[in-house]
Amino acid sequence: MNAPVRTEQAELIVPEGVYAETVLSVTHYTDRLFRFRMTRPQGFRFRSGEFAMIGLMVGGKPLYRAYSVASPSWDEELEFFSIKVPDGPLTQHLQAIQPGDKVLMRKKPTGTLVLDALTPGKRLYMFSTGTGIAPFASLIRDPETYEKFEEVILTHTCRDVAELKYGFDLIDEIRGDEMLSEIVGDKLKHYATVTREDYPFMGRITDLIDNGKMFADLGVPPLDPQVDRGMICGSAAMLKDTKLLLEKAGLNEGANNKPAEFVIERAFVG
Repeated sequence: MNAPVRTEQAELIVPEGVYAETVLSVTHYTDRLFRFRMTRPQGFRFRSGEFAMIGLMVGGKPLYRAYSVASPSWDEELEFFSIKVPDGPLTQHLQAIQPGDKVLMRKKPTGTLVLDALTPGKRLYMFSTGTGIAPFASLIRDPETYEKFEEVILTHTCRDVAELKYGFDLIDEIRGDEMLSEIVGDKLKHYATVTREDYPFMGRITDLIDNGKMFADLGVPPLDPQVDRGMICGSAAMLKDTKLLLEKAGLNEGANNKPAEFVIERAFVG
């Protein structure tokens, strides 16, 4: 197994046109999930909700995967939320990083989960499973989100209760931030569900949309293309099923060059 390069080594072998940033902190939530923060290059600009290609030197070569930037565009640091895959080409190494280590990042961010890809509306749904919450971690901490929408609903579905903690930490951080808490106010609703443990809210988000329980739990009306907008990020099956439900409700899929009622992120972490 190739170990990730250490700080003093990385500076010697950084590929052309790539940033090499320093890990500042690492938080391990479960044996499957972790969060890390690293320095932000001075010239790096991105829109909240976009992803970047980040990586490590493995076996003497750079190895990259797409990761949503979990921090908002105004943050002076970059945050990422990652799954741990034991035999994942990158994640088996990335999960071992420590403060002071170097992480590579390509210079151009991209992605469809951006506010510009949606037409104006009143209520924004962010549907996520697992680490699919990462782009929404960026968007729910961006003041522009609350300028454009009267209500923001973040849904996060995981297998186990412990896997929901990152989402609850985000909400606590917003409430504990004087500026953000004032901007967000009571506009943000957090709807967390699990599929494998007893919990007040249980079930796949697609089932809860389909049977109407999500709307009843949140005290909001069913999906309405006139006022509701959506963003979807999660597993391939979840993307497909949620897309069908939104289309059934009359919402159309949009993109950066053609804004509409909902958008999907199809870049995956491996």
